[in-house]
Amino acid sequence: MSAAQPSAPPTVVVTTAGSAPTAGTVQHLRGLGYRVVATDIDPSAPGLYLADRAYLVPPGGSEAFVPEIRGICLKEDAVAVVPLVDEELAPVAALADDGIAVLLPRPEFVAVCLDKFALMRRLAAAGLPVPRTALAAQWSGDPRPPLVVKPRTGRGSRGVTLSASAEELNRLLATGAGAGDRLVVQERIPGPEYTVSVVVWRDGEVQAVVPKEVILKQGVTRFAVTRRHERIAEVCRAVQRELRADGPFNVQLALDDRGEPRIFEINPRFSSTAPLTAAAGVDEIGGLLRQAVAGGPRLTDDWRAGVVMVRRTADEFLEESRFAEYGLDPAAGIPGAGPALGAGRR
Repeated sequence: MSAAQPSAPPTVVVTTAGSAPTAGTVQHLRGLGYRVVATDIDPSAPGLYLADRAYLVPPGGSEAFVPEIRGICLKEDAVAVVPLVDEELAPVAALADDGIAVLLPRPEFVAVCLDKFALMRRLAAAGLPVPRTALAAQWSGDPRPPLVVKPRTGRGSRGVTLSASAEELNRLLATGAGAGDRLVVQERIPGPEYTVSVVVWRDGEVQAVVPKEVILKQGVTRFAVTRRHERIAEVCRAVQRELRADGPFNVQLALDDRGEPRIFEINPRFSSTAPLTAAAGVDEIGGLLRQAVAGGPRLTDDWRAGVVMVRRTADEFLEESRFAEYGLDPAAGIPGAGPALGAGRR
């Protein structure tokens, strides 16, 4: 009788291979025993070359994205998808209909969070603390400067500006950039900024809340430290109770002059600081992935305060022959996006 063959590791698709934390996420999931397929629109995305297989895909906002990502999942027999960029969140939720676990909150929560003005109204209606907020078209001198001006939809710090006076804001609005309802004007909360991982899955029970004080932010958070803050935890749990995310989300807030947390944004996905959350003791990506695909155990709200993340660029090294498997010729430079990056590693 021949020995039983070991079962193949489950395959997980991780998107946005070029974002700051994704390369580490790919390596982390491979370390947990998963076979990882990475995707991105850019062939120079570093995370592509750390995965077991890699594909170039259309932008998340295009009509071609869902058919392409669905085809990849079916071809690679993926059990789960971990989407990490806002443009892909709403479209990729459709893959749940194919029996693929999509590690996101419920679609209704995703939709309201991606509309920053609608989110502020929803939170305020639920009695949760938020900055004073208005559409640019409705701004009439209140709230008072300094003000944060940002696109109603968008990610990271793209298009976000700080207006120090009413005159400066009026000049900005006069350019037409904020015409109609495309721009949000928000009171700037002066205190420390926090980015908070809220770990929850489909049963709706919050498993952990990990606040991280932002030390340095340059588009994404570069330096941060885990902090215990009971009021922040209370407010973040209330978001789940009132809005029913039932999936992982990231709350961005700042403390006002009374020390009260004011939520100014929610990302309906894993935060770019998820590696810090894991380093402190709560592996939100690995833990929720096990729960989603294998009925794994719940995580606990047991983590270490005072853990600092210093985000850096790391060098990776591979043989040129393997690099060529991905369809890139070092002598020719990085080519434009194509349909795939070759066979990759099995």
